[in-house]
Amino acid sequence: MSEPTDGPAATPRRNPTTFEDLPLHPRLRDGIREMGYRQPTAIQEGAIPDAVLGRDLIGTAQTGTGKTAAFLLPILERLMDHPRGRLYALVLTPTRELALQAEGFLHQLGRHTSLRGAAVYGGVGMGPQERALRGGVEIIVATPGRLLDHLQRGYVDFSGLEILVLDEADRMLDMGFLPDVRRIVSRLPRQRQTMLFSATMPPEIVRLARDFLREPKMVQVAAETVAAVGVSHLAIDAPGFQKAGILKSLLDDETMKSVLVFTRTKHRANRVAQDLQRSGVSAGVIHGNKSQNQRVLALEGFRSGEHRVLVATDIAARGVDVEGVSHVVNFDVPHEPETYVHRVGRTARAQRRGDAITLVSGEEEDDLRRIERLLGEQIPRTRMPGWDYDRPPPPSGDGGRGPDRRTFGRRPNFSSSRSPRGRDRGPPRDEERRRPRRGPPRRY
Repeated sequence: MSEPTDGPAATPRRNPTTFEDLPLHPRLRDGIREMGYRQPTAIQEGAIPDAVLGRDLIGTAQTGTGKTAAFLLPILERLMDHPRGRLYALVLTPTRELALQAEGFLHQLGRHTSLRGAAVYGGVGMGPQERALRGGVEIIVATPGRLLDHLQRGYVDFSGLEILVLDEADRMLDMGFLPDVRRIVSRLPRQRQTMLFSATMPPEIVRLARDFLREPKMVQVAAETVAAVGVSHLAIDAPGFQKAGILKSLLDDETMKSVLVFTRTKHRANRVAQDLQRSGVSAGVIHGNKSQNQRVLALEGFRSGEHRVLVATDIAARGVDVEGVSHVVNFDVPHEPETYVHRVGRTARAQRRGDAITLVSGEEEDDLRRIERLLGEQIPRTRMPGWDYDRPPPPSGDGGRGPDRRTFGRRPNFSSSRSPRGRDRGPPRDEERRRPRRGPPRRY
């Protein structure tokens, strides 16, 4: 691959446009309009014209900026007049939730066309997926592990493939899927259009793009849009053992109708959800240890309004695309500022407004300051009105009634984060900070 012809500093046009200004078939515009979209986002405006022409493309933009439609609309446009019953486009994505999300968008955007798509992912039976891969659909959205399972059975026909999309490429790298991706790409026709979309562009992704793409157009959302437009940020003082109570007090506000709560670990997510359920708050939970059926049920319950609250870890929530999320609550402040941006991008989607509330303990002050430096602004700070900050921690023998005994059962030491032996304890490691797995990657 030669270097991107427009250079890494290239940015999409910023003059306000509508979808009528983009080279899309009227039937696609009907689908867009029925989804309630009026103006393309920056990544859509910058990517769609070149992608429709069949050009290789690299798109970088944060979560919640419309990357999925930025590659699905050009795929639908390019395949509009193709004969049916042959596989023409493959979208590789790292998680089951993202595969289901993209499949859902595909059906909605292409509802006025005869193009068909299917999602291929682990945790479910292979029969329907096998039939789709044998020639039943024109577009496949797949996770790498399950697609390799099908490839090993020998009935996947890539001979007519024209378009490859690598979605959330940085997440696939983090999850150890790069070897699987290379194995899949080696089976594809060399003459094809390749599009790579990623929230970040680490050196490993640049090398991947150099191997797979030819003279790509680079489309980047301007740095000033690092956080989703329309998000109101607020930080609330919350000692660790008081966070559960403060969260429940926040939820007394009836305007918090659809709340996504982020925790750092799977254990904590379970504890928070259980604590809310005991308090009468309808809450679901998703994380990497949940089965596919459990995750789908939790997501559907949240989308339908059966669950007012969805508690999630960062990796699992990358597949959460729910319209109308009113609030994002950071139960734990993320260690990485970019993770905060991904989290709050789940609200204020599609040009709506939303609120991001972060519960900050003494040990998390440095993490909050790093987030503020990334955002380029100071997050407003307050204390919970009417909350008794002098209340003592629960007794150590409370039976684990709090969301996490390790944190909620003792008073945090605000003066020092060092252990008696003088060694930094540091905060617990989360899913985002784990080293890549050794050996074969996980199958999804």
